[in-house]
Amino acid sequence: MAAVYVNLRHRSLVGRILFGILALALLVLGFFFIAAALVAGAILAAAALLRFWWLQRKLRKAEEERYVSAEYTVVERASPPPPSLPPGR
Repeated sequence: MAAVYVNLRHRSLVGRILFGILALALLVLGFFFIAAALVAGAILAAAALLRFWWLQRKLRKAEEERYVSAEYTVVERASPPPPSLPPGR
């Protein structure tokens, strides 16, 4: 297996500066890539949690609407008077 070894001590000053700039640019790009990935993951997690909450809410409402609940008052009617029949019948 071939190994690449960069000896920075034998490079020119311009080469070392360019290598340092390249290394710094890669670090900055890596940082922003990780930051973007974390933000995207947070957004996806928030969307999934919001969807889960919404489905639970719909199921809870459907369960509550399954039964009719209301207040009521029992009203008892007085029994009607016996019918008065004409005499002789």
